[in-house]
Amino acid sequence: MSKLEQTGPRALRRALAAHCDALAGCRACAYGPNVLPIVSRAPSPRVMLVGQAPGATEAAGGKPFAGRAGKTLFRWLERAGVDEETARRDIYIAAVTRCYPGPSPSGRGDRVPSPAEQAACARWLEAELAIIRPVLIVPVGRLAITRFLPNVPLDELIGRAHDVDVGARKTLVVPLPHPSGASSWIHQAGHQRLLDRALELIRRELSALGIESAGGRSVA
Repeated sequence: MSKLEQTGPRALRRALAAHCDALAGCRACAYGPNVLPIVSRAPSPRVMLVGQAPGATEAAGGKPFAGRAGKTLFRWLERAGVDEETARRDIYIAAVTRCYPGPSPSGRGDRVPSPAEQAACARWLEAELAIIRPVLIVPVGRLAITRFLPNVPLDELIGRAHDVDVGARKTLVVPLPHPSGASSWIHQAGHQRLLDRALELIRRELSALGIESAGGRSVA
């Protein structure tokens, strides 16, 4: 049994608060004075949501999933029984990288963080997994999904719950597609049904943990 497990939620809150303060001060990638790490402030979470990287709206406001993709994501989570306020309070929102990487050279969407940027930021996610020891992980989008699951077509992953070794324990992983308008996956035949299945799985797990909004409802 870990020290955190022995001392309980109070130790988790202290450890996570110290971690978040350190993350907020990270300047490893030297993006510039106006590009800072985005930090979740869920105080004592048992669930983690892992995205790809912040966008321009997140960089301006300092809050994860605050832009257009975030609005879609929180609409999905409402269908899984939690409103945005509840989700931000009870779910730790992490990402593969924590600073806005800039726009895509193609002019469509944001730039995908480079392998070097991902490697430089990996220690923050690793530390969060060790501190929180989440019961449920919801990776959002291909980059986050492949951190936990095989790099296979999303059709084979979304709509299913996966038992994954995270550290020295099994953790349930339920992936979601990226909610960005730049992603066409959700609009392809049969994929809405897979999203519905994934949201129902998430709803069941969150409900079992006591994480749901008043009047939260199933996607079914």
